[in-house]
Amino acid sequence: MRLFSMPSSGNSYKVRLLLSLLGRDCAVVDVEDGSDAIEAARVAGRLPFGKAPVLELDDGTLLPESNAILLYLAEGSAWIPGDPVARAQALGWMFWEQNQHEGTVALRGALRFYPHRRHLATEARMAELLDAGHRNLAIMEHRLAGHDWLAGPAPSVADICLYAYTHTAGTRGGFDMDRCPAIDRWLRRIAALPGYRGLDG
Repeated sequence: MRLFSMPSSGNSYKVRLLLSLLGRDCAVVDVEDGSDAIEAARVAGRLPFGKAPVLELDDGTLLPESNAILLYLAEGSAWIPGDPVARAQALGWMFWEQNQHEGTVALRGALRFYPHRRHLATEARMAELLDAGHRNLAIMEHRLAGHDWLAGPAPSVADICLYAYTHTAGTRGGFDMDRCPAIDRWLRRIAALPGYRGLDG
C-alpha cells in the first residue's frame, strides 16, 4: 500500500496513527499543501478528490477521505466495535467530526497555522470559530467526563478520528483546553497506547 499523506494535516495524521497502532507497514508519500509533490500527485490522478490523504491499495485502487480509510484499515480489528450500538455510535462521532468539529476546531487551527490562509483569519471569523469550537469541545468533554472512550468500552476508530485535530486544538487553534480536563485525560490515554506515534513521528 501507499499513503499519499499531507504531513501537517490532521486528516492525514489520523491514518498514519491508526497504521502505527495496527502495526501495519505502508509506504508514505508526502504531499504537503502547496508543494510540487501534491500537484504531481493530482496530475497523475492519485488524488481522486484533489486532496490528501489517499490510500493506494496493492491493486491500484485509490481510497480517498480519511475516515473512509480508517474504516477500511480497521476492518476485522478491535478498532471497529463489535456491538452494533457501539459501532453506530463510533460512526456517529466520525460523521460529526467531519460535519462539525473539523469545520471549527481544525479550521481555526489551519487559519492560524498556514501562512497562505492567514488573510482569511479576520477578527470576526476567528471569534466565531472560537465560540463554535468551544461548543463542540464541550460536547466531547460531556461524553468523556463519564466514559474513557467515545464509543463503547474500548478505544475505537472514533477516538483516532477525533484525536487528530483535538490534540492540537490548544496549540494550533488557540482554544482554552483548561476547560476540558476530561479531554486532556483522554488525550493522554491515547498517547499511552502501544504503537502510538505523534503528528511529527
